[in-house]
Amino acid sequence: MKMKNKIELKKSIIISIFVILIWSSIFALFNLYQYSVYTNNFNNKIDQIVTKIATEYPDIQKSDVIEILNGDEKANGNILKEYGIDLKKESIVMENDKYSNMFIILNVGILILLWISLLIVFLKYNNSKDKKLKEITQYIEEINRKNYKLNIDDNTEDELSILKNEVYKTTIMLKEQAENSLNDKVNLKNSLSDISHQLKTPLTSITIMLDNIIDNPNMDQETRSEFIKDVKREITNINFLVQALLKLSKFDTNTIKFTNEEEKVVDILSTAIQNVSVLCDLKDIEIVVTGNIENTINCDIRWQVEAISNVLKNSVEYSNNSSKIQIVCNKNKVYSEIRIIDNGKGIDKEDIKHIFERFYKGKNSSRDSVGIGLALAKTIIEQNNGTISVESEIGKGTTFIIKYFE
Repeated sequence: MKMKNKIELKKSIIISIFVILIWSSIFALFNLYQYSVYTNNFNNKIDQIVTKIATEYPDIQKSDVIEILNGDEKANGNILKEYGIDLKKESIVMENDKYSNMFIILNVGILILLWISLLIVFLKYNNSKDKKLKEITQYIEEINRKNYKLNIDDNTEDELSILKNEVYKTTIMLKEQAENSLNDKVNLKNSLSDISHQLKTPLTSITIMLDNIIDNPNMDQETRSEFIKDVKREITNINFLVQALLKLSKFDTNTIKFTNEEEKVVDILSTAIQNVSVLCDLKDIEIVVTGNIENTINCDIRWQVEAISNVLKNSVEYSNNSSKIQIVCNKNKVYSEIRIIDNGKGIDKEDIKHIFERFYKGKNSSRDSVGIGLALAKTIIEQNNGTISVESEIGKGTTFIIKYFE
């Protein structure tokens, strides 16, 4: 990430070095040209002087001329002053002085162009950063206005582009959190409304029946007993609702940790059947288990008993008196299956798709139904790598199909 963050700076440095190399090369070539001009002019003047001397003084020895030209002895330059030439102020070759000023101007011009080029590179780099920073600032301002519909189309890899993309990722995350928060609020509102309704109905019934008992001290024993029986039933329903809601809340907050041990299906079913035995006795319903009951599944037996019990409770409530409920067990290489089959009222097609929703009550719901048992069963089974589905036909009965995958 640090390497990517320095890419833009590296690009600017590379461009700057490239510009410096170009202008340095131009500067070096120009100075080579300047040296060549100076040398040619100087050599021409020396050639003229030597030619003049050789013409005026034909007896002069060539060796003397060569010795003077190649020698290391320094002249004091006084004799040239007699000809109006001051070596400290000007060149012996006047033509070089003419070029000198031009070369100085051009050299300064080249240096100015070099610095201007570097300044342009620097300003372009800064403008690019400022532009992206401005865009990021605008994005953040839009986020503060809760506008999460941002379009970031940037495939570069400089440090600001990476920051820009991170802002986009954060925006998406904030958008999802905002949507989830809104959905949670709606769900919480609906749940509280449903819970209030579910508690209000039995509490109202309890209040009315107790008021009748209190207001009628001479009520006959049979009526009083009936009222007390109804109050007890409503209290039982409230207790079941509260316990189910507490269990569901634990699943919602992921505070339940399942154990995963190999358990026999027969052990799960035996305990679940025992849990609904009182209801079965009241309606004279027999539960028959067939199939491969010695199958084993990996699960938390306590919670799976809870799930199966809720499904069986639903089947018993909607079965006719003196009827039979079948539990059929099967297993293949992929999953273990438990089918719970009743011959009750059946479920309307419109109700089937909502049957596992919390607090949902279908058209044929019983008086004691609170609409939470099947939702809890579904949650538990799915937490244990399973599925639950339902098939039903009005007047013929319902089949719950539970599958535990290996």
